[in-house]
Amino acid sequence: MSFSVSGKTAIVTGAADGIGLSIARHLANQGANVMCADADEKKLMAELGDEPEDANIRTFAGDLRQRLTIANLVSATIDAFDQVDILVNASRQLMLTDALDPDDTSVMTLLEQNLMTALHLSQQVAKRMMKQAEAQEEGQVGSIINLSSIAARQIQAELMGYSIAAAAVQQMTRSMALSLAPHRIRVNALSFGSVMSGSLRAEVADNREWRDDIRDHTPLGRIAASNELCEAVQFMAAESSGFMTGEVMVIDGGRSLLDAVTAPAH
Repeated sequence: MSFSVSGKTAIVTGAADGIGLSIARHLANQGANVMCADADEKKLMAELGDEPEDANIRTFAGDLRQRLTIANLVSATIDAFDQVDILVNASRQLMLTDALDPDDTSVMTLLEQNLMTALHLSQQVAKRMMKQAEAQEEGQVGSIINLSSIAARQIQAELMGYSIAAAAVQQMTRSMALSLAPHRIRVNALSFGSVMSGSLRAEVADNREWRDDIRDHTPLGRIAASNELCEAVQFMAAESSGFMTGEVMVIDGGRSLLDAVTAPAH
């Protein structure tokens, strides 16, 4: 089986910074056509706006919580590259939750941002993949990859909303894998521990104690760079994982091996 993604077309959300940006650049460097989507147009253009018009990287700015924006993203991808073979739902938001405050809205906010945008975009992309497959009698049709977190299982009170959303993404992955398997579309997830995403960088920038605590509770003793997830995503996108669907791959430096109560989940 081939690990190649050359010639395939991918949509990567959350592509203006951190993990999403690293994945988008990696897939493009491996020969894929990549539509990079993010709500932050200014940051997106600062990172990727210098690409020539005929490059294999294009950008799309918009709020993916809106159904029309999702439809426009898929249309823009088809207009640019004629097809879509890979979707990487890398857009995520992190916020703390006060579990005892009835006015705290973080759980709903995180479910909308981290779960529902991925679900709605996956549904739209899957429809396009199925249409493309009408002329393809056999073989892999497409791959959808959801980014989640070990917070889905690790316990940390102030991350309740983030944990609920992460767990929901993993269950969505399994359910959609069953629904889309007859159409030869695979759905998998990547659950990671402490990776230096844009959100984590902002959280630990002025908090050395928290940064040291994360390292102390990671058996490999460090926070991973954002590009350390890229080849795992490539594996899940390529034919090399053609018999893999509904799986949640864990990359966390050994964090999930520790006691779920004592190991911080971020």
